[in-house]
Amino acid sequence: MPNLAATTTNLLNKISGRTYLLVAILIFAASNSVTRRLTEIGAANLIEGRNAISFCNVLFVGNLCALLALLAIYAKEWNLQALKRLSFLDWMGLLAIATLSGALAPSLIFMALEQTAVNNVVLIGRIEPPLALALSILILKDRVNLWVIAGAIISFVGVALTVVLQTPYENMVEMAGFSIGRGELMAIGGAIALAISTIISKVSLGQISLGIFTIFRTAIGTVIFFVVVIKLFGAMHFIDAFSPFVWQWMLIYGAVIVVGGQLAWFKGLKTTNAADVSLASSISPIAGILAAYFILGEAPTVAQYIGGSVIIMGIILNQIGVSQQEKEIKTAVKQKNQDMEVGFKGI
Repeated sequence: MPNLAATTTNLLNKISGRTYLLVAILIFAASNSVTRRLTEIGAANLIEGRNAISFCNVLFVGNLCALLALLAIYAKEWNLQALKRLSFLDWMGLLAIATLSGALAPSLIFMALEQTAVNNVVLIGRIEPPLALALSILILKDRVNLWVIAGAIISFVGVALTVVLQTPYENMVEMAGFSIGRGELMAIGGAIALAISTIISKVSLGQISLGIFTIFRTAIGTVIFFVVVIKLFGAMHFIDAFSPFVWQWMLIYGAVIVVGGQLAWFKGLKTTNAADVSLASSISPIAGILAAYFILGEAPTVAQYIGGSVIIMGIILNQIGVSQQEKEIKTAVKQKNQDMEVGFKGI
């Protein structure tokens, strides 16, 4: 009998990178709806009048489950020799990313899910790519064509329309003459934190292994979140965090949503190009809205239809730009190879 682990590995290696990216995007897109559904299950099964599957418990316990799975997969990368190669700036970069994308962003997104519709969180989350692009151009001096820039601007407008065209409801605040929901503001804050985290990753973490990166981010992000919640709400806030009822759901959530999504995404990144990644990411808002409909029965509102349509227009323009950039790169490489074959030309 062939080794089961080796057979499984061979089968997984035969899956294309694009398929891995698509699987990751579908998992990420469904995560908000799954989180909301879990809290509804908790609300229907109260423990002494408390919802054990609160958003805080989902984030905290889900991260713990994910950390256990990541340790099982990547623990061998945490060896003294690998850790010695990391500089002080590497550790500072890791700490910043763990704080932003491991603690702050998910906390804001989960709080947004408590106060606004899942579709709003999905669509407003599309503000992250334009912000990351703007920061890349300003800070990293990245060069992109006008199609990509136009796509980013239009996507940004779509997010703005989603926010400002909302039907007024409770817990809205006045900003610059517009009424904006607190949940929408938190979703925007989460997207900004993720965009900044992306730029830090590009600047400082190119040589750090995936195992060290994911374990550190998950562990430190969980600790930071735990400490902040204890400071704000007290230790009793996590009184039900270790109940069997919570863990039976969180083991599935952590393994599939947190670990499964991340591993599929990073696996896909290894064998695909920028155009493939951009195309896969462009599916995210549509998949998120469909997930909200099928999992929660949440149909889009007029504001979400308008904003979502504009966002999709921006995504299409972005795809045109990315495709052109890929062609330009291939043409330049081909021309360079031809020049090398010709040799000395008297210049």
